[in-house]
Amino acid sequence: MIAALVLIPSVAALLAFVVRTAMLRRALLVLTAALHFLLTAAAWVRPPAPVWQGILEVDAVGLLFLSLTSVLFLAAAIYAVSYLAHEIPGRREDFEEGFLFSNAPEAVFTGCLLLFLASMTLVTVSGHFGLQWVGIEATTLASAPLIYFHRHHRSLEATWKYLMVCSVGIGLALLGNFFLAVGAMHPDGAPTSLILRDLIGGSANLQPSWLKLAFLLLLVGYGTKMGLAPLHTWLPDAHSEAPSVVSALLSGTLLNCAFLGILRAFQVCAASGLGDYARGLLTVFGLVSMAFAAAFVVGQADYKRLLAYSSVEHVGILALGVGLGGSATFGSMFHAVNHSLTKAALFLVAGNIVTVYRTKSVSNVGGLLGRLPVSGVLWVAGFFAITGSPPSGIFLSELAILNGALTQGRLGVAVLYLLLLGVIFIGMGAAMLPMAWRAGPDGPAPPRANESWLAVAPPAALGILAILLGLYVPAWLSDLLREAARSLGGSG
Repeated sequence: MIAALVLIPSVAALLAFVVRTAMLRRALLVLTAALHFLLTAAAWVRPPAPVWQGILEVDAVGLLFLSLTSVLFLAAAIYAVSYLAHEIPGRREDFEEGFLFSNAPEAVFTGCLLLFLASMTLVTVSGHFGLQWVGIEATTLASAPLIYFHRHHRSLEATWKYLMVCSVGIGLALLGNFFLAVGAMHPDGAPTSLILRDLIGGSANLQPSWLKLAFLLLLVGYGTKMGLAPLHTWLPDAHSEAPSVVSALLSGTLLNCAFLGILRAFQVCAASGLGDYARGLLTVFGLVSMAFAAAFVVGQADYKRLLAYSSVEHVGILALGVGLGGSATFGSMFHAVNHSLTKAALFLVAGNIVTVYRTKSVSNVGGLLGRLPVSGVLWVAGFFAITGSPPSGIFLSELAILNGALTQGRLGVAVLYLLLLGVIFIGMGAAMLPMAWRAGPDGPAPPRANESWLAVAPPAALGILAILLGLYVPAWLSDLLREAARSLGGSG
């Protein structure tokens, strides 16, 4: 089952590059996403056994992020059918703007999208630090052509920044793996295993000084890919210039894969008695990320960049939750679920807005509820959900992290956390809400645009899930979140 999860999208990607019919490629994309979803659901019913002595393994944390990847990719694949139908190659006047139309072949887009799924899946099922590093690097190579899809000079700039900054980060993470191997080396100089279960089992023999350096390098390296400030510089450009369906996956799934790399290193540190050291670093990076996001959200004029900086905020919250430990670790795992669902839905809705208004400027979009009523409702609901307003799931997960800070007596962290959340709420509200209610370029009563069900059903389904999780958390999900939190040294 683990091999099939990786191989099916890989083989489908190769087929997508050679299939000549657009409809067959789109059908292949949706079918592969559905098969991946069914295999992931089967892993919940019957957890697959580890493969190759634990090199490939699906534990609680991996299953959580694998499930998010599968669900969001299925939604994105369905949305992509509508998105690709609106792509008109060769329209130079629209190509100059770089919003909708592209000269890129659809085969490249579909093939790279499927390779992106395969590489992210490899990250979530990797029980070996070296293989996980390969998977995270593969996500960069597979997603770079997707960011450059519109072939615009801004897309080119965003793609190069993405490649350069993330390559520096992945290089530091590789050095962190080397340091980890040195720290785990046997006294007689024999080679050591970088399999997670072996490192945790032999944690008493790890050398603390090398392990501290390894965690710091892995945190900075994978934190670059995750978007932790001040290492986030690639993220706003890439999320803004990529097609919205790609932005949804970058924010909802790719950032989780990088976070998983950090969590694996954290598990080794916690088992070796260095949990406090690792938590301190995560807490600092988490608060710094939230502060950077607050500074750039206020007055932001591009609504896709606004959502990108919101992602910087939320990865900071994820790091902060694990850094605080205790019940906040459960909140962090729950927050990963809520943020992925909500942010992916918002990026897909942003794609609908770009399609009709042909602009990413906040000031040039108005009358959204009249012109795109379904997308407009989803946009407003998404704003309240992503900023942690009840009854969204994000409200509960942010509350759990706040509770973790207060129960530990970290009053200063709690106050700063609430202050930054308040600033970001005001900044995002000042941009997103007027888009729905103010008069647009076509007057107070703009003509209603056609909304394809393929374009609104995926974000609507994700948004409904995000709201329902604020009202009811199923026992099967709650149990997995508790198990994931305990494996990270937290409480359920």
